[in-house]
Amino acid sequence: MHLSDLWFLAIAVLWAGYFILEGFDFGVGILLPFVARDDAERRVMINAIGPVWDGNEVWLLTAGGATFAAFPAWYASLFSAFYLPLLLIVVALIIRGVAFEYRGKRDHPRWRAGWDACIFLGSLLPALLWGVAFANILRGIPLAGLPESGAQHYTGNLFTLLNPYGLLGGLSTLLLFIAHGGLFLELKTSGALRARARSVASLAGLAAIVAGGGFLAWTEASYRHNAGNGTGIASVTLAALAALALIAAVLAGRAGRGGRAFAASTLGIGAAVAALFTALYPDVLPSTISAALSLTTANAASTAKSLMVMTVVAAIFLPLVLAYQAWTYWVFRRRLVTPATSDPGHSAL
Repeated sequence: MHLSDLWFLAIAVLWAGYFILEGFDFGVGILLPFVARDDAERRVMINAIGPVWDGNEVWLLTAGGATFAAFPAWYASLFSAFYLPLLLIVVALIIRGVAFEYRGKRDHPRWRAGWDACIFLGSLLPALLWGVAFANILRGIPLAGLPESGAQHYTGNLFTLLNPYGLLGGLSTLLLFIAHGGLFLELKTSGALRARARSVASLAGLAAIVAGGGFLAWTEASYRHNAGNGTGIASVTLAALAALALIAAVLAGRAGRGGRAFAASTLGIGAAVAALFTALYPDVLPSTISAALSLTTANAASTAKSLMVMTVVAAIFLPLVLAYQAWTYWVFRRRLVTPATSDPGHSAL
């Protein structure tokens, strides 16, 4: 395996971690106005993700940094083509982060309601747009210029990205994250709030199976780039595993087995991301103009020396980061209880 292939695999793992971890707190944010019945329940929902949401975003920063360092041509072309969607995602994440910090600064219903709306929108937009973006990466975009020259440029526009396949990808991630967030709430809350979260997770899970299954089937039928390199079977197998895991998550959730349901949902998201990256390989950004213009793990990668330095640094520091985040989840593992009164002094959010 070349180092460029190793870093393609590493980036896939980083995106899988991001979608698994940030996916459930996106889902919680989207469910905020629908599952909670009063401010006390909304505070419980926010406090369920309060200790971990900012740590989950580190996976996005790491994935972006790894792409920039390992595949600079891929990084540059992505920002050229997806500039507006990525800008909307960044703005949404900023507003969402500010809302988490400022929601509890004043004890006033309108103040809290405004920031709750920001949390909802700041979770909804990324959950939808990430699916649109990744679908278009798989489908390919109109790229012109020679990959070796580093002068690749996007010749489409925003509406080029809003194709049926891209919109189905966005709907799939949106529903998947809602279901994942509902299962997380089922693990972290109690009483009526927990029951409502379980019910919503079941409904969203069924919808996610239909949309996500259709998206994965469409991907394997039309946008798999590796028919001749021996990884096609792996891609199909991973897609089937993702579908089965989501079905298992819904069944376990309906049976009241929250832990198994969340584990199956986690497996489903991870397998789906793995299937998409396996279907994409060896391309990293296909061109719809000509296959000769596509960016691949070979022509988009940094120099071998750069990749070697990155590999050594990652081998040293990545285990430390993973250990710290695992410790954080262990410390804040307990189930939250909805307070009898809505006293702002009991919540940092």
